[in-house]
Amino acid sequence: MSRRLAVLGHPVAHSLSPIMQTAAFEALGIAGEWSYEAIDVAPEDFAGRVAALPAEGFAGVNVTVPHKLAALGLADRAGAAAAAIGAANVLVFDGEGIGAENTDAAGFLAALPGDPSGARALVLGAGGSARAVVWALVDRGAEVSVWNRTGARADELTDELGGTPIDAEQAARGDFELIVNCTTAGLPGSGVELGDLPLDPDRFRPGQTVVDLVYGDGETELVGAARRAGAELVDGREILVRQGAASLEIWTGLEPPLEAMRAAVSAA
Repeated sequence: MSRRLAVLGHPVAHSLSPIMQTAAFEALGIAGEWSYEAIDVAPEDFAGRVAALPAEGFAGVNVTVPHKLAALGLADRAGAAAAAIGAANVLVFDGEGIGAENTDAAGFLAALPGDPSGARALVLGAGGSARAVVWALVDRGAEVSVWNRTGARADELTDELGGTPIDAEQAARGDFELIVNCTTAGLPGSGVELGDLPLDPDRFRPGQTVVDLVYGDGETELVGAARRAGAELVDGREILVRQGAASLEIWTGLEPPLEAMRAAVSAA
């Protein structure tokens, strides 16, 4: 019987994690021992669903929108990054209960084209992914501004992790070298679009790096607008590969096959 893994989210049907991790298992020669699936779980059902997973043969899960903060609260123990960030995107089920880890921060930094130290950065959003990005950027010495549709959540995030909360006008008119979208804008089924973000596409420019954690069928509106302006891009698929590789290593202890994972995501 294979050891089961999954990604839990709501929505989650769009996720490429099952394709990517299955390709990784095949490249590593462990496809007969491990499996990976997507499970849609509404927030009110999340705690109960997680509690039932170990008895169903699950060794661990990834956790995505909107469950990353709740995931940490269910854990019996947390790795240093998850504890510091206040959110988890990886859960491990073993004889010692539930372990929580965060690979979002490391995956984000690994996907960047260069060191963000000293960069003027705008982070959009204040959920679990945004917490990881802000923590990573502050730790690397970036000058971080945070916008969220509900300003109080940006205030809370920056109080805990650093950075400066800003309003929509400041976000739209600021001069940022790095822009990171951690909202659901562009996520299939979210109902949130580029126009809902405080960004002026006419201000995208060469020499600027734009990161979109969201991915869909083809490029998102944000990535398309930034590409046309000549900005350097990091799309959600590369972020997915990097954090997924780190997750795979946590569960299996094996070196992740990055190229195989990247190829599977690119072909999907």
